[in-house]
Amino acid sequence: MPATNLLELVESSPVAVAAHDRAAWLDIFATDAAVNDPVGSRPHVGPVAIGRFYDTFIGPNEITFAVDHDIVCGTTVVRDLVVHTRMSTGALMRIPMHLRYELGEQDGQLRVRGLFAHWELPAMVVQLAAAGVPGLRACAVLTPQLLGNQGLSGALGFAQGFVRVGRRAKRTTTQVLTALARYDEVGVHRLLADAVVQAPTGGPSTAAALLKSVPDLHWSKMLAAGRTVTVSIDSGGAPGVALFEFDAFGRRIERARIYH
Repeated sequence: MPATNLLELVESSPVAVAAHDRAAWLDIFATDAAVNDPVGSRPHVGPVAIGRFYDTFIGPNEITFAVDHDIVCGTTVVRDLVVHTRMSTGALMRIPMHLRYELGEQDGQLRVRGLFAHWELPAMVVQLAAAGVPGLRACAVLTPQLLGNQGLSGALGFAQGFVRVGRRAKRTTTQVLTALARYDEVGVHRLLADAVVQAPTGGPSTAAALLKSVPDLHWSKMLAAGRTVTVSIDSGGAPGVALFEFDAFGRRIERARIYH
């Protein structure tokens, strides 16, 4: 499928969000789609649940997407971006993010089957607290919105986003990236010994192939959400995003994939 078709569908999401067009935004999703936002929170599955997600977190706010890069790999699009949100109370937030869209066809139409928003929920709470009165008012408004649209179960599901791999996982990720950048084959194999290594298109790969795929590697933004750490990378001047999925304790990498 042409990359332009995939990017066109993905770009229709922020267009609908900016226009507050609920119907258009919901229309980009397959009927069995899942929205993981943030990754680690309970997924919103199906049109009704995704609609409630929109009513809680999107509809009341002004949201703009500042996209640095789009990476297309097979039927996956990964966006490296910052989301700027003005809450209904006037509180402003700047949320560094990696957005992963898993796309596929339904009834002959291209649709989003899975949306994975990698961003750090605790950092957002810190921003709201630093915003003073508008931030406190935003928390006071968001809580009844969350309970009203999704109930206590939904609120608890959202709170699961606070549970994530942390500094240990980020240190391990830095070690892997350093080994890749130094072409340290022994180090890469040691750190990924228990991991399933996937090619950008999702198929099986090897640590050796991963090592060869990212020459002149540099990295910057690193985010921990749920059991994953995602990283903005540059390899030979080409942008990409690396994704490492950890065990529940953040001790070892279970899955590694680089999109570029």
